[in-house]
Amino acid sequence: QVQLVESGGGLVQAGGSLRLSCATSRSIFSRTNVLGWYRQVPGQQREFIAAIVKGAATKYADSVKDRFSISRDSNKNTIYLQMNSLRPEDTADYLCDAAILGEADYWGQGTQVIVSS
Repeated sequence: QVQLVESGGGLVQAGGSLRLSCATSRSIFSRTNVLGWYRQVPGQQREFIAAIVKGAATKYADSVKDRFSISRDSNKNTIYLQMNSLRPEDTADYLCDAAILGEADYWGQGTQVIVSS
């Protein structure tokens, strides 16, 4: 059973923008301590991109700081990743993660982002 559903990926030219969404259930959203975005290129390790905690504090990887922004909408049980000034090296599958204390992390199936040069 899929617990998190990502959307918003696609093909974009370098310098463009995309906004990714990750929707989950109220049960998961309300119990989650940290919600985050990761990305993965086939054959490479999964890379942390951004995270937001319940108190709305955020953390970013150096590679996306000042270009990407993570936010949450508690009314919609959804987090977002606004990606600006996209680069070809941002091409990857983007996955969201819900970390709940005492439970295994929940992961979505990912949404593909392709940035053309």
